Amino acid sequence: MFISLWGFPIGLSDLVDVAATAVLTYYLLLLIRGTRGVRIMIGLLVLLIVLGLATRLHLLVLTTVLQFLLVGTAVSLPILFQPELRRALEQLGRGGVLARRELDDPTSLEAVLTLLARAAIMLSQTRTGALIAIEQSTGLREFVESGTRLDAHLSLELLLTIFSPRSPLHDGAVIVKGGTIEAAGCFLPLSENVLADAHLGTRHRAAIGLSEQTDAVVIVVSEQTGRISIARTGRLSREIEEEPRLRSALLACCRAPRARRIARRVTWPLRRVPRAGLAKPNA
Repeated sequence: MFISLWGFPIGLSDLVDVAATAVLTYYLLLLIRGTRGVRIMIGLLVLLIVLGLATRLHLLVLTTVLQFLLVGTAVSLPILFQPELRRALEQLGRGGVLARRELDDPTSLEAVLTLLARAAIMLSQTRTGALIAIEQSTGLREFVESGTRLDAHLSLELLLTIFSPRSPLHDGAVIVKGGTIEAAGCFLPLSENVLADAHLGTRHRAAIGLSEQTDAVVIVVSEQTGRISIARTGRLSREIEEEPRLRSALLACCRAPRARRIARRVTWPLRRVPRAGLAKPNA
């Protein structure tokens, strides 16, 4: 049976082909959702659009440069998407490709950040080291998979229990998304910047490293001094000792750009981490 669309005959096999391709594309997008692969795909799409415009406008030099750039990018795609490809093969092996993902907790941003600020202050008072990453627009799934998956409702008691010195997960990072603790005991990338301040150690390097690679906001509580800092965009805040100020700083970092401009007046000047010196990994 054939139908005609704009003069082109379309058969049943064509419909099946289109449907299968759409389903495959949909699940490929699901695999990279919540990861840095989304940003890479957007960058490739921008390059393709610019290449199309350059070709249409007969910009020969720009077209040639973009073609070589895209060829090089295509060769490096298996390396760039290595975590996503590994995850896809694992899910195919265990038949989990069609599994549905749970909806995010509808807890408000203000309530979540208030709870995190209170937890950080309580951990600071007992000089209990902590590392809490707050996921923003860039997904942290690859870092979630490096730890122990929890998908637990965010609560003050659970956070204090995780970072208790007797907990097997206290050395890693906790990743929070909305009102959910996605994972604990996660490994974060260490910053390549060399830290000069003596009280900064591995936790601070990990916080800065994650904030350099993603737009996550990371709370750090030093085990040695009990001081609280916030890492964002590769920068580390000054120490924060008061809960209202910490809450305001977190709200300013996690809200829209307009609120971030207000942060300059109500929070602290962020400082870049110096490259001279080496910190001991004891914080």
